[in-house]
Amino acid sequence: MKFTKMEGCGNDYVYVDGFKNKIEDPNGLAEKISDRHFGVGSDGLIVINPSDVADFKMSMYNADGSEGKMCGNGIRCVAKFVYDYKMTDKEEITVETLSGIKTLQLTVKDDAVQSVRVNMGSPILTPKDIPVVSDQETVVNEPLTILGKEYGITCVSMGNPHAVTFVESTDDLEIEKIGPEFEKNPIFPDRVNTEFIQVIDRDTIKMRVWERGSGETLACGTGACASVVACVLNGKTNNVVTVKLLGGDLLIEYKEEENTVYMTGPARISFTGEYDW
Repeated sequence: MKFTKMEGCGNDYVYVDGFKNKIEDPNGLAEKISDRHFGVGSDGLIVINPSDVADFKMSMYNADGSEGKMCGNGIRCVAKFVYDYKMTDKEEITVETLSGIKTLQLTVKDDAVQSVRVNMGSPILTPKDIPVVSDQETVVNEPLTILGKEYGITCVSMGNPHAVTFVESTDDLEIEKIGPEFEKNPIFPDRVNTEFIQVIDRDTIKMRVWERGSGETLACGTGACASVVACVLNGKTNNVVTVKLLGGDLLIEYKEEENTVYMTGPARISFTGEYDW
C-alpha cells in the first residue's frame, strides 16, 4: 500500500488514496501504522475516498484506532494531497466528513498547495450535542475538579468535543498527568479533547492540546477553532486570533455574524513510502 506522510503544524497523519486502495480494517491499520516504533509513526490515519455529495471524502482514525469525525489540520493536508497528486485542478474544493461537508480554498504556488483556508462551520455549544453532561444551556467557564484542582472549562464542538481551559502558562503544564483525567472524565460521554490556553494578548494565544485517542499532539485544528470561540465567549480576545501551537501557527477567524469559524494554515508532505501489513 502506497502512503504519504503529511503534517500541518506538526499534526502528522498517514494519508492513503482510497480510490486505489481498499482498506478492509482501517481501525486496525490506524493503530499499527501510527506506532512510532513499529509502524510509520503518526497521530493517525486518513483515507481519501470518493464521495457522492462532495469532491472527496475524508475518513480519519486516531492512533488508538478510534474513528474521529473531523480533523482541521488533516483536512488541509487532504486538499494538498488531491491537488498536488493531480486528483483535481480546482483551487476550491469540498470535502465530506462525519461532521459535514467542508469548503476549502487553496493557495497555490509553483503548482503546489502552500496553505489552505477551511470553512469549519458553526461551533456547537449545546451540551447534549457536544456532548457534555450539564444542566446549563451552555458550558462557559464552568468549574471542573481534576486531581484536586478546579479548572474553569468552556465546552465547544467543532465536529469533535473540546473542553477549553485557561492557564497562566502552558510551558510548565503537566499535560501527561492531567490530560487523561480530562479525556476520561465521566461528564464527557464520548471522551474529550482538552485545550490549555495561555492568552498573550487580544490577538494571540498559546495552546497545548491533549487529544482523545492520541495524547498530546503538536497541533489540533478543531481545537484551535474551539479555543478561539471559547476566548471570545469569555471576553479574552478579539475574533481574529493567531493560535501558537507547539508545531506552528494557525490563523482562526470567528465570524459571529455568520456563526462560522475559518481556519488558515500550512500543509506539507514529509515523505512517501510503501507499507505492507
